[in-house]
Amino acid sequence: MTEHVLVIGEALVDVVVRGDGTRDLHPGGSPANVALGLARLGREVDLLTHLGLDAHGVLVADHLQDNGVHLVPGSAGPGPTSVATATLDESGAATYDFALDWDIAPGVRMRQQPLAVHTGSIAAVIEPGATAVHRLVKVLRYHSTITYDPNARPALMGEPAAARGAVERFVALADVVKASDEDLAWLAPGEAVDDVARAWARSGPAIVVVTRGGEGATAFVHDGREVSVAAPRVTVADTVGAGDSFMSGIIDGLWDEALLGGSRREVLRTISDAQLTAVLDRCARIGAITVSRPGANPPTREELNRA
Repeated sequence: MTEHVLVIGEALVDVVVRGDGTRDLHPGGSPANVALGLARLGREVDLLTHLGLDAHGVLVADHLQDNGVHLVPGSAGPGPTSVATATLDESGAATYDFALDWDIAPGVRMRQQPLAVHTGSIAAVIEPGATAVHRLVKVLRYHSTITYDPNARPALMGEPAAARGAVERFVALADVVKASDEDLAWLAPGEAVDDVARAWARSGPAIVVVTRGGEGATAFVHDGREVSVAAPRVTVADTVGAGDSFMSGIIDGLWDEALLGGSRREVLRTISDAQLTAVLDRCARIGAITVSRPGANPPTREELNRA
């Protein structure tokens, strides 16, 4: 059986509104972007999602398949394709508004025993899909490493306290969590970001990684170790998809270290500081390339090796 990663979650169209009023359409969605990043790094990846049978759905499906992502059969069906409108400020940072339709269709046909399963963002919070995703992740966890990125979307997720409960039920299932400092600040107002990450690392995951934009990233290990890396300095075009490409880099890096798979769960928990630093440094370079160009446009392995 071919080793592969299964990504579960939303795929949509990002409408990017720039400061000068111009608009661009890009295929997006946090989980779909993670799948795209993995495929561009040369990895075998399946995406279980929902796309409508409309022009936006065709745009997204063609983009993903042209880049090597395998759509799980049954991912396209009735209903509209979701749309996220990202409005950029002067620094290139994005705020989002959503027209969303998310659920897992009955009768989807997945390949068995993925090496890792990734989910997060809207798909893990918005019902009815969130409950179906949680149930599926619990089943797949026996054979697969579970990675999770809350990728908080305040416009959709309601009050932080309620969203935090939904997020933390996935944190408890995950082996690896990646969250931005902004995610944690919103989910846990009044609490220190690093303290929240440390608490999550004690609650089950082997590693919790906090990204800090241009300030780099820190990994909090379940045993109390902490490893930090700096971010390369680049001119930022926009931040769309940067965290997702960082997440794909984590999965890819752990794959290189032979630390993925349910049978490797306890070995992952013994990851060395040197291994973790190497993985995070590479992720930071992946993120830097992504923010240096417009849209969710992560690097290929060849581009990364040249950088």
